[in-house]
Amino acid sequence: MTQPPETTPKIRLTDVHKSFGQKRILQGFTLDVMPQESVVIIGGSGTGKSVMLKCILGLMEPEQGEIEIDGQPVTHLSKGDREKVNARIGMLFQNAALFDSLPVWENVAFGLIQGKGMRRDAAKEVAIEKLAQVGLTADVGALSPAELSGGMRKRVGLARAIAGDPDIIFFDEPTTGLDPIMGHVIDELIVKCVKQVGATAITITHDMASARRIADRMAMLYQGKVIWDGPVADIDHSGNPYVDQFITGSAEGPIKMELRKL
Repeated sequence: MTQPPETTPKIRLTDVHKSFGQKRILQGFTLDVMPQESVVIIGGSGTGKSVMLKCILGLMEPEQGEIEIDGQPVTHLSKGDREKVNARIGMLFQNAALFDSLPVWENVAFGLIQGKGMRRDAAKEVAIEKLAQVGLTADVGALSPAELSGGMRKRVGLARAIAGDPDIIFFDEPTTGLDPIMGHVIDELIVKCVKQVGATAITITHDMASARRIADRMAMLYQGKVIWDGPVADIDHSGNPYVDQFITGSAEGPIKMELRKL
């Protein structure tokens, strides 16, 4: 007997609003992400992609709307309950955000030691295993972050993101600062690692080549809300002029760049 399909979204955002003073960033952001789905949020700089992630993580609180993980509201949690939720989430930061004072292995194991109280020797074993998953040898674990190239820093950041075998992983501009070949390598590692840990993934990026490689589904954020959402294979015939302009990078179209007058 076949199991019924999973119907509860892993992550659900409903009519989420977030402002800073008079500047309205999210204006009714609504999106469902299903278990083990990889969704890429595209959109220009300053459109609210990072704010959306911070609201899910509880680093910012929306003025309106609801955010749920596994059907449970997470917008007004106590500190302890929020920490339990976030312990199930991995994150690859835009610039890897490694601690320069710690060796590579300890960067990877940081959440295991500090967040989960794992013994250092056991955490180091996990860190070496995760470094291997992203194509780095055990001797890299002894290096300092300053000794790493940009591509290696991203790999270490990815190893840290998957160290706790999270349910959910967020990727913030994962190919920023990388050449096209290394960007392709990192994208392939992201897809492989997400599948290996069985995670649900949300990636925010404006790199369309990267987005196409990572995504099962794409959603475009514009003026604080999702204006198009669909399978990655449908993006080139979305029928939405905003999407068409963004994915082609055309200067002509309905999206007007705000330029400050000198």
